[in-house]
Amino acid sequence: MDIRTLTKLIIAIVGLAAIVGAGEPVQAEPLIVGAPPSLRPAFSDILPMFEREYNAAVNVLYTPSKILLQQIEKGTPIDVFLSAGMEEVEYLHKKGLTLNGSPRIYAQTSLVLVMSADSQAMLVSFQDALSNWSIRIALGDPHTSSLGEVTARALTKFYPTYKSRSHILYAAHSEDIINLIRMGKADVGLVYRVDSISSGQIRITDETPIETYVPIQFGQAVVWTCRDSLRSVAEQFSNFLMTPRIQKLLAKYGFDSIPMPMGLTPIERKERVS
Repeated sequence: MDIRTLTKLIIAIVGLAAIVGAGEPVQAEPLIVGAPPSLRPAFSDILPMFEREYNAAVNVLYTPSKILLQQIEKGTPIDVFLSAGMEEVEYLHKKGLTLNGSPRIYAQTSLVLVMSADSQAMLVSFQDALSNWSIRIALGDPHTSSLGEVTARALTKFYPTYKSRSHILYAAHSEDIINLIRMGKADVGLVYRVDSISSGQIRITDETPIETYVPIQFGQAVVWTCRDSLRSVAEQFSNFLMTPRIQKLLAKYGFDSIPMPMGLTPIERKERVS
């Protein structure tokens, strides 16, 4: 190969490299998001939007929040933590294990009592279910999920003797409670309202089982196990969830509207609801 041919080859290689380098940057590793199973239906719409608009890949670990919290404390590489409550992210924040400021409320739901959609039984209130000792009640396990902890706290306040009742079953999350009802192992269960809406296997039998509306706020944060190379993508994802259009999508999938922060100007409030 003569010098002229070699020079042309080098120029061609350099030019090709420049063309490749001018394209969109490719994310080497997927963003890892730890999220509650309640988000699975909504994320079928939300994740493709984020991946397309930010040219980023996202892997989601759908796991009860208590378990995710334990994994994060142990150093499991999770970049963004979406909890099915506020306690878990607030706990990490107090320990200095969050990276993007105070935890933010990204979604809200409530507790409802459900029964099988195929059941011929009359609708019952939670108080009726408690007084009828033949009714099997499924509850969230406070040791493994935010649902269980929220349920236990509410029942302890309004029905302090509930633990002495027979025929109580415990499960990790709403999906597991719904499965117990579907398989005929439980008659009713306390679940997140958003999960009851996304399931065609159950129906709500009591909208306010704890005597009043009990809002359940979901919190999120970029956590200390976030990889340095994905820090900016993690913060973009965190901010993306707070945008009005994503909040509307969450409402479409059954979540309640989240409360507006205090101190917003009229224009900011208008933007939040537009």
